[in-house]
Amino acid sequence: MEPFLDANLLNWDDRAELHATDRTGSYRIENVLTGGSNLYELETREVGDIFGKDIVHLQCHIGLDTISLRNLGAGSVTGLDFSPRAVAAARDFASKAGSDVRFVEAPLYEAVEALGRTFDIVYVTWGSVNWLDDVFRWARVVADLLRPGGRLYMAEGHPLMFQCNRKAAALELKDDWRTPIARPLVWNEKLTYTGDERTLKHPRYYEWIHPISDVVNALIAAGLSLDFLNEHDTVSWKHFSFAVRAGKDMYGLPENAPKIPMAYSIGATKRGLGTYRIVQKKVDSH
Repeated sequence: MEPFLDANLLNWDDRAELHATDRTGSYRIENVLTGGSNLYELETREVGDIFGKDIVHLQCHIGLDTISLRNLGAGSVTGLDFSPRAVAAARDFASKAGSDVRFVEAPLYEAVEALGRTFDIVYVTWGSVNWLDDVFRWARVVADLLRPGGRLYMAEGHPLMFQCNRKAAALELKDDWRTPIARPLVWNEKLTYTGDERTLKHPRYYEWIHPISDVVNALIAAGLSLDFLNEHDTVSWKHFSFAVRAGKDMYGLPENAPKIPMAYSIGATKRGLGTYRIVQKKVDSH
């Protein structure tokens, strides 16, 4: 796995440099630094009560969502990312915001040792497990970071959306529903997803499509109980060129296109004392 992970690290170091100096407004940096939140309405609706909770944000990138969780009332927040440039940017943002958020640089699979503690909530959103080769190993990390009764919240791009050719002019299936660990999807893209015109020095990266059944079964096998699984017809980035704005900061498919799930979200509780507030499904509208 080393060549794949090394390439992804170089790619994300490049992205961190561009995103931390965002020229497009996508990251709403000033909003977070002045006490606001970058979380999408979907996340704030589903994550439940975070007031006073100890939260770890895995694959936190440049830390703006991590700081947002603290701004929203979390008791303590820790962000973890494998990119040194991302972590450096996150720490700089926390300093500018006057926020006591902690950031740790470590690979996801080494999170338990690197963090050295457990949490009330593990928070995982948008472009996370598709960068990991082994979702069952990921789920064990999540479980080990949670206290008994602690909960996971995740929101992620839907695997069916990832199967579709994102460069086509209409919906078109391209990739298999499950990516073998040793044969990841290979991409060479010079631009990052924000629309920034500055190019990446390391454009090659690798991804894996994980069926939702694998994600759910991985969490159950790791000792978590599923509280909700929701699918959504919008996602937080413009995955297809023909996608259209659908509500605040979300994207969906145009009216004349057949609809597919674009994202999914999961709430799960580590078996033991305590329960997760169950969120009823709400259909996202265009």
